[in-house]
Amino acid sequence: MITAISPIDGRYAAKVAPLTECFSEYALLKNRVKVEILWLLALCREDGIPECRAVTAPEEARLRSIIVEFTPAEAEKIKQIEAVTNHDVKAVEYYLKEQLAGSPLAELAEFLHFACTSEDINNLSHALMLKDGLAVLQPLQEQIIATLKKLAHEYKDIPMLARTHGQTASPTTIGKELAVFTARLQKQSAGITAVELLGKLNGAVGNFNAHLAGYPHVNWARLAKTVIVNELHLTQNLFTTQIEPHDYMAELFDAMSRWNTILTDLNRDLWAYISMGYFGQKTVQGEIGSSTMPHKVNPIDFENSEGNCGLANAMFGHLSAKLPISRLQRDLTDSTVLRNMGVGFGYSMIACHATLKGLGKLQLNRQNLAADLDQAWEVLAEPIQTVMRKAGVEKPYEKLKELTRGQKIDREIIRRFVAKLDIADEDKERLLQMSPASYVGMAAGIVELLD
Repeated sequence: MITAISPIDGRYAAKVAPLTECFSEYALLKNRVKVEILWLLALCREDGIPECRAVTAPEEARLRSIIVEFTPAEAEKIKQIEAVTNHDVKAVEYYLKEQLAGSPLAELAEFLHFACTSEDINNLSHALMLKDGLAVLQPLQEQIIATLKKLAHEYKDIPMLARTHGQTASPTTIGKELAVFTARLQKQSAGITAVELLGKLNGAVGNFNAHLAGYPHVNWARLAKTVIVNELHLTQNLFTTQIEPHDYMAELFDAMSRWNTILTDLNRDLWAYISMGYFGQKTVQGEIGSSTMPHKVNPIDFENSEGNCGLANAMFGHLSAKLPISRLQRDLTDSTVLRNMGVGFGYSMIACHATLKGLGKLQLNRQNLAADLDQAWEVLAEPIQTVMRKAGVEKPYEKLKELTRGQKIDREIIRRFVAKLDIADEDKERLLQMSPASYVGMAAGIVELLD
């Protein structure tokens, strides 16, 4: 929308559209409705609560249909009730009572939201929103990993001059460097998946106080678990105050932030490789790189991704630092903050789309890679002095330092130096055959170890 304040809802709206089903106000209300209905059904199944009678199969189908058929138009009805109540969760309860009115289910209306505090409904709704959001974002992250893995194997034997501290260093291969990012992102993806999404249904301060006041002989912890675990597929947390403490959220957002940090590192390295001419970029018909320099094809996708990773991590950082902190048994500072979870997901999603687009444009420039290596014969000082150490030659490091440091070294200078060495013929021949392009160690083999 051209008048949107946030680019997530404006310029980038199409890229993040799937997240509207996860983090919008409509999504929150739909999940609240779901939790309220499932809690009512659990109460109806409990023999120890005879006043909340069992429902028939058609009645249960009717209750579940309220969840399935919940639309933005229905959400607007709740917002209209909220305009009067000034309480968002109570508005959901009143909406559901209206849905039951005029049917035999109306006699169960007072068991809607039974013994619940608002946070019983909210914490489970937020966990479901995160679950849905991950289902949208993680496939995109996995697509980046799969693309990098494919490129790593494709380029595993393509030698490249490495640079440590920005200076020439022992050669590697393009594939090996992409494999490093692949493995790092895989590890963080596993960390994201491993985070348990927690939920609670234990009342105003987490002790089932009201529950036991009404029905002291019901196993409320077990009953709550049937909803949290069996219906919502979350993990029950019994150790809470009025709120689920949100520690798992901090764990999740920290893991997502680390994923984005590694993606930023990838973006910057690919940007640098493009700058050095190791990669070119496919041109897109009609696309303009610079408004004044017609020749330019800028690495804008990697720059865009880097910027959006930063925005995502700024949001995740605040969520992670703030959410586990709540005064005494509850304060309301988490409520408004939690409404912004989708912002972090949105910027992460934009970043992933941009990186994928950039990866799709890359074109390897073998000529530039080879030329760069051929200008860096000084990197063979490392293997030569290593073999000299093996042979017991005196001060090998110092001799190579004197030969190469600050000097322009070429193939012939290296060969003359090696030819004069008092080392085993086998080692000498291996060094004489070596070039910067062949001195890549186990790079290709390491790529093959990728899961």
